[in-house]
Amino acid sequence: MHSALQHRARGAEERHHNGRLTDQRSAVSRLEAGDVSARARITRLLNRSLFVSLLALIFIAAIPYGTVEPWWKAAFVCLVFVLWMVGTIEQLLSPTRGALDTQLFIPLFALIALALLQSVPLGARSHPAIPHQIWNAISADPYQTQFFAAQLLALTFAGALLFRYASSDRRVAALVSLIIAVAVASAIFGIVRQTNQLGIGFGLPLLRPGRGYGQFINPNHFALLMEMALGLILGIILGGNTKREGLLVYGAALVLVWTALILANSRGGLLAMMTQVLAAGLLYTFVIPASKTWQERPKILALWRSLPARILLLVVLLAGVVLGTLWIGGDRLATRFEDFSGSVNPAESRTGGSRNEIWRATWQMFKANPISGVGLGGYWAAITAYHDASGSLTPQEAHNDYLELLASGGIVGAALGCWFLIVLGRRIKRNLRTPNLFRRGVRYGAVLGIIGVLVHSLFDFGLHMLVNALVFAGLIVIATQSQTEYKSRRSNV
Repeated sequence: MHSALQHRARGAEERHHNGRLTDQRSAVSRLEAGDVSARARITRLLNRSLFVSLLALIFIAAIPYGTVEPWWKAAFVCLVFVLWMVGTIEQLLSPTRGALDTQLFIPLFALIALALLQSVPLGARSHPAIPHQIWNAISADPYQTQFFAAQLLALTFAGALLFRYASSDRRVAALVSLIIAVAVASAIFGIVRQTNQLGIGFGLPLLRPGRGYGQFINPNHFALLMEMALGLILGIILGGNTKREGLLVYGAALVLVWTALILANSRGGLLAMMTQVLAAGLLYTFVIPASKTWQERPKILALWRSLPARILLLVVLLAGVVLGTLWIGGDRLATRFEDFSGSVNPAESRTGGSRNEIWRATWQMFKANPISGVGLGGYWAAITAYHDASGSLTPQEAHNDYLELLASGGIVGAALGCWFLIVLGRRIKRNLRTPNLFRRGVRYGAVLGIIGVLVHSLFDFGLHMLVNALVFAGLIVIATQSQTEYKSRRSNV
């Protein structure tokens, strides 16, 4: 009897213990589920906040002269680094971290490393005009070289963040809409300023009548922004995934951007725009076969792919551009080209202000420093030794980004730049012919915008403006995202 009672007591105790274990496991499971749910909510909030912050960064960077002043540049770099740290936290919390495709980023990180090596102290040196010793390095201005590295790192981080957070059709559409909206707003501001500004200051204190265009001090920098938006809009219209209502909106935006681009009177901008039109015609038959609609019409497709049809298309497009340019540009545009044809005269030759003379001096500087250059960001300090002029005008840039990269980074820097362009071209070729109509249109437009930048950079330095460089990074993201990165799932902004 006693043993039976003991057995029952042990059984009751075991059941009670098992029940307590079950309750504890249930409580732990509920806590873990709550932790996962809270973690997922925090991750979603950070994800959306980071994407909206990136869009806001593009908008803000466009306002203060395109972010040209050093303190604005420093603020931009700090903001991007803060977003990168928050993005790192979000990625650690996210269950789907996803590896970043580094093919495009390796050349940029290598260029940053080159800039840092150029600024490494190699011992002090003295100068007869300076009472103290000078920081001796490969770069002619180590401080500016380090600042260049910080800016390029910030732009690379911004591009990587856009790759991660502009990860759906909806978000890419938001990015495209923002780029176009910023360009349209700048175009309207430029036209209003041109017709109404009478004194110094027009919303921004440094804007002078007849100088610059829009919010930019240099009209060529404004033209670069217009080219990127123009190419994007043109690709979307020709891409074949726009409804009639959308065509009216994009058509109105295209007219505003095109008008402001012409009124800015940038020769490099006009040449880049014409190149974009040519590229649109030449790439059209390469892009369109990806459309299912065109595959169902082989006769029409064959007609469009024929050489006479392509020549006719190019002639019509060029004629329209030239006539429109002459009609809107008028006498002011003709005067600009006359000034260009007579720009080489004894007075200007003495000041050394023509592009030809700046390019010659830059080439001489490269020949004197062929391997590692004079320092990325150090161009302005080194060019004085090779610029044969009165000294009243010192070039701050080479007015040719390729030549400046060659002189500032040497053969090493030029090789890294070529590496980046080769990877970019391969990714674009792989992604351009896609059966998805939306992706095809925006990628087509992004490629046209990139082409405009590559052509204009032969004559100017518009990518030195951080807003232009940031929009350019956005176009690269749109054009090069792979199928796995370009998720089809809906994402709330």
